[in-house]
Amino acid sequence: MAGMSRDSATVELSAEPEFNYGDKVRSRKHVKNDGTFTGAEIGEVIVTKGDVGFIISIGTYLQQFYIYGVDFYERGHLVGMKARELELIEYNPGQEEKIS
Repeated sequence: MAGMSRDSATVELSAEPEFNYGDKVRSRKHVKNDGTFTGAEIGEVIVTKGDVGFIISIGTYLQQFYIYGVDFYERGHLVGMKARELELIEYNPGQEEKIS
């Protein structure tokens, strides 16, 4: 299985998203620009481990993963991240429970 990523067998879309709109999250890792983030050099760190943001969009990637658009408001960056790259700090205060 050379060339396969370790999460290539994972299909998150068979379940509900782990996060919802407005949830407050923290980055579990540093994120460098891979060339898709306008206004930053390739390889430049655009999110650092511990940065806090809010989920503002939920999309999909490769019909396999949820991609969460996270507004890292202190940096002024909107970055797409996988669930495994984030940890929940607080559910959206406007929601009484997670939407399913």
